[in-house]
Amino acid sequence: MRHRSVADLMTPTAVSVQRGTAFKEITRLLDEFGITAVPVLDDDRHPVGIVSEADLLRRRNAGSGTPTAVDLMSSPAITARPDWSAVRAARVMEKHRVKRLPVVDADDRLIGIVARSDLLQLFLRRDHAIQEEILEDVLTGALRLSPSALTVEVADGLVTLSGTVPRSSLLPVILRMCQSVDGVVDVIDRLDYERDDLSDGHKRAQDGRRTQPE
Repeated sequence: MRHRSVADLMTPTAVSVQRGTAFKEITRLLDEFGITAVPVLDDDRHPVGIVSEADLLRRRNAGSGTPTAVDLMSSPAITARPDWSAVRAARVMEKHRVKRLPVVDADDRLIGIVARSDLLQLFLRRDHAIQEEILEDVLTGALRLSPSALTVEVADGLVTLSGTVPRSSLLPVILRMCQSVDGVVDVIDRLDYERDDLSDGHKRAQDGRRTQPE
């Protein structure tokens, strides 16, 4: 089971500016390439900040001279690594309240940019592909369960699991692994088990449970 990483989702970019790039040149670049922000680089291609459309409008309304990128940028630049998972990138965006992250290599040099819209591509994955991965990679491949004993239904990223597994201790493992599949929005648990092997002997309710992915 392979999850798409930031490297899979990012836009490899050559569109960047230097600290001294003028306001009008930044505006021209945004318009020419149809983008909403550009990273600001130092002489070694290390991101030091980002200039967005909002930064340009804010400074334009302030009306104070002819600013350059260093005057306009939001700094420091919050960056991502290409091997990060989409979930990790999304959490960093949420934590720092940013919409995009410059992606840097091992030497902290810019190699791309990943935006929130890129991360949303995960949830456009076809239901059939999600169903196939859960059945073949998770249930049959990783957990060695019988596919004939389980049913996986997927509609708009919502996964419904039903059927019977050998042991109750498998339930949280199955749910966690299904939640981690790319494109899964939510999981409805309607699974039952043959034997309760939990230490407290608790017998689960049979009304179905719905869980939220991390």
